[in-house]
Amino acid sequence: MSGAQAEAKRRARRAKAIDDGWALAREHTVLDHLMRGASLDKESLTGVGSWAVVNDYGVITANRARDAEPPEWAWVFAHLLLHLGLGHLDEQTLSDAEAVTSDREIDASYGAACCVAVHRFAEAVHVGEPVVLLPELPGGDEFSLAGAWRETGVPGAFATLGTGGARPCVRLGPPRSAWHLRYNGKPEPWTERFARGLIASATEAMERAADTRGQTRHRRAQGEWDRALAWFVSSFPLLGAMAAGFTLVADAEVVRAWDIAVAAVDAEHGEIYVNPHAALTAPEWRFVLAHEMLHAALRHDRRALGRDPYLWNVACDYVINGWLVAMAVGELPEGTLHDPQLTGMSAESVYDTLTTDLRRARKLLTLGGREAGDVLGGWLSEPEAAQRRSSRRGEPRPMPWTDRVQGVDLDEFYRRALTQGLEYHRNQGRGLLPAGLEQEIRVLEHPPLPWDAQLARWFDEHVRVELPVRSYARASRRQSSTPDIPRPGKVRPGQLDQRATFGVVLDTSGSMNAELLGKALGAIASYATARDVPAARVVFCDAVAYDAGYLAVEDIAGRVKVRGRGGTILQPGVDLLQRAPDFPPDGPILIITDARCDHVRPRREHAYLVPRGARLPFVARGPVFRVS
Repeated sequence: MSGAQAEAKRRARRAKAIDDGWALAREHTVLDHLMRGASLDKESLTGVGSWAVVNDYGVITANRARDAEPPEWAWVFAHLLLHLGLGHLDEQTLSDAEAVTSDREIDASYGAACCVAVHRFAEAVHVGEPVVLLPELPGGDEFSLAGAWRETGVPGAFATLGTGGARPCVRLGPPRSAWHLRYNGKPEPWTERFARGLIASATEAMERAADTRGQTRHRRAQGEWDRALAWFVSSFPLLGAMAAGFTLVADAEVVRAWDIAVAAVDAEHGEIYVNPHAALTAPEWRFVLAHEMLHAALRHDRRALGRDPYLWNVACDYVINGWLVAMAVGELPEGTLHDPQLTGMSAESVYDTLTTDLRRARKLLTLGGREAGDVLGGWLSEPEAAQRRSSRRGEPRPMPWTDRVQGVDLDEFYRRALTQGLEYHRNQGRGLLPAGLEQEIRVLEHPPLPWDAQLARWFDEHVRVELPVRSYARASRRQSSTPDIPRPGKVRPGQLDQRATFGVVLDTSGSMNAELLGKALGAIASYATARDVPAARVVFCDAVAYDAGYLAVEDIAGRVKVRGRGGTILQPGVDLLQRAPDFPPDGPILIITDARCDHVRPRREHAYLVPRGARLPFVARGPVFRVS
C-alpha cells in the first residue's frame, strides 16, 4: 500500500469516528433538540491540543487530523452544544459579560468561565468519554468568574477545560447581513431549544418508568398547564430547573378522588396534580404552577412541626401568593388567598395570626380545596396515605432526575434548583425578588445543623467544665532527661458537685417513643464522654416525679422504665432539680419529652428534646431540639 493510500485510509477512519460520535451524541434527547439547529462543518480545525469549536450559528468545526474514538467525539460535541443551550453565545449575554474584544474574539476569561458552567451541568448529561481531566470546579457563575479572572488571570487548571486548545472553544461567526435577516428572519434562540429538550427528556424518563412497571403508555393532548410549565423552563430562570424536574398529572378521576379543586403538589414524588376542568387562563395557570413549585421547593410539607396542617397550608399560601403578585408571575386566580396586609410576614407569623380567629381561618380555601390543602404528604397519617395511593392509577413515579444525577437526594435537588435559579435570575436582570423569598432561598444554601450537633453546642455553652490544674500534691511522671526534677501533676476537682454536670428530666410515660429515648440518650452519652462529664442528675417523670440521683450517663438507659401511667406532669421534676442542694445553681436542665405533657416553667437555663413534628403545648422559653 502506497503512502497516499495509507493517508486516505487514515482520513476516512477519522472522518467516520467524527460522524459516529455525532450520531452517538444525537441519541441524547436534550442534545438532539440542540443538534436540529446545529451543523458539523466539513472544514478542519487546526491547532495544538484542539478538538473542536462552535460559533453562535451552531456550526461546529472539528479537528479532522486528530485520532480519536467516537465516544470521545460525542463528549466533545455535547460540551459545545451545552455552550449553545446555556446561552453563552447569546448576543445579550455577551454584551452583559463584556466578553467580545474589538476584533470579534471571545475573551479567554469568559470562555474558561463558560466551560466551568458547562462541566457543572454535564454531570447530569452522561455522554461519551471525557477528553479533559476535570479539577475541582470553583463556585460562582460565568459573570463573576470571568470578572475575577480578568484581573488575576485564568488559573492553569481551568485554562484548558475547553475543547479549543489554547483558544476558547466558543467563537463568533461572521455578522449576519441585512439581506439574511430580512429573508430568513431571526433564528430561534438556543435556550428555547434547550428548554424543549429538557421537557422532552423528563417526559421520556416518566414513560420509561411507566414501561418498567408494565403500565400502558398514555399520551394526552397538551393543555394550558403544559404550556405554562414549558414557559418556566424557557423564560423564567428562577423556577426553570424546578419545572424541568416536575411531572404534571391531569387526571380527572384522581383529582376527584382527592377533592383537588385546582391543583396540588406532592414534593416527595415530584408531581403536580392539576384539575383539567378548572377554568383558568394561561397566565392563571402560570401563577398556579409557580405556587405549587414553591410549596415543594421550600419543603412546606415538612415544616408544619406540630402545627395544624391545614392552617399551616393556608399561611404558606398567603406568603407565596404575596411573592408571586409582587413578581407579576402570571395572574392571581379569582378566589385565591391574598392579603396585602400580610406582606413581608413569614409563614410562621401568618400562622400565629390565623390562630387568633380559628372559625374564620377554617373557612379559607386553598388551591387544593377545603380541609385537604394543596400540599400533599408530610403530615398525612399512614391510613390516609394508603388510601390516597390506592385511589390513583399506578404507583407514584420516580423523580425524573434520579436517572441522570446519581447520589443527589430530594432536598439537595430542591436546594440546588432554587439557589442556581436565583443566580441565573439575578444575572439575567429579571428584576428584584421579594425580600422574604430571597431570604428563604439564601437560607437553603446553609442548611441547619443536625439536632445532635445543636444539642452539643448548647451543652458547650451552658455546662461548666472544670479544667484540670497543676499541683505538686500529685506528682507527675518524671521526664527521662531530668529524672531528679519533680513536676506538678494534673488534678481535677474531687467533689461531684464541683465537676461538670447537668440535669435531665426524662418523660417516662406510656406515650414515649423508644426510638426517641435511644437517640436522645445516645447523644447525651456521646457528649458526656467527649467532655469528661462523669454523671448527670436524673429525674424520671410520668404522673409523679422519681428522683434517681446522679447516674453515669451511659447507665441512664438501663434505669429507664416506661411506666405507662396517664398524662405526663414534668413541672415537679423540674422543681425537684431546682431545689436540690447537691445540684449546682448554674447547672442547665435538659427536658426529654414527646410533647404530650403539661406546662413547664423552668427558672434556669434549659432546653427541650422532642420528636420531629411534635409541638409543645406551650410557648417554650428555651431552645427546642427536634430529633429526626
